Amino acid sequence: MIFRLDERLLFPDPSYAEEDGLLAVGGDLSTSRLLLAYQSGIFPWYSDDTPILWYSPHERFVLFPDELKISKSMRQVIKSGRFVVTRDKYFEKVIDACSAIGRKDQDGTWITDDMKNAYLRLHNEGYAHSVEVWEQDNLVGGLYGVQIGTVFCGESMFSLVSNASKMALINLCNSGKYTLIDCQVHTEHLESMGARMIDRKEYMAILQNNPV
Repeated sequence: MIFRLDERLLFPDPSYAEEDGLLAVGGDLSTSRLLLAYQSGIFPWYSDDTPILWYSPHERFVLFPDELKISKSMRQVIKSGRFVVTRDKYFEKVIDACSAIGRKDQDGTWITDDMKNAYLRLHNEGYAHSVEVWEQDNLVGGLYGVQIGTVFCGESMFSLVSNASKMALINLCNSGKYTLIDCQVHTEHLESMGARMIDRKEYMAILQNNPV
């Protein structure tokens, strides 16, 4: 069942989501609504030619930091000092890069101008964070997402050179700030680093122990 949202600040129970995770249509991207969404296991995902679509998948693709797998070759990259990593220094540059990079089997970007502005507001209010990866003073990779307690809800990442996005994720996991990274969408790249599926019930139980 797909629900249509109005000006009221509420969402339907995520268990009503369709098989593909689509739960609701409409509403807005205000900070209060976005925070309520993430606290409820819901996130927006849409394009310029659709209304705002809200999803709550029946399974979540997540990474527990203590289950992170770092390959031998990646350990050598880290040891080499090739990359420098910063956090929350250039959030806007990271989200711009994520929106510009091409994605396999994806026409265009879901990071619309409205989405950029909404997440910049979240960042300015201390709820959204970025990791930046640098090589010789060039921004070559990074990621951004929303923090709900000790849960990091990853939104997007980018990599302009080999291993840059891996470096960002490893830094995030090793920060000591998070007990769970929500990766949202399955990729073999993330699975190779230890990410796995859990059901919504387990995911929601973790969220309930992590107030904003």
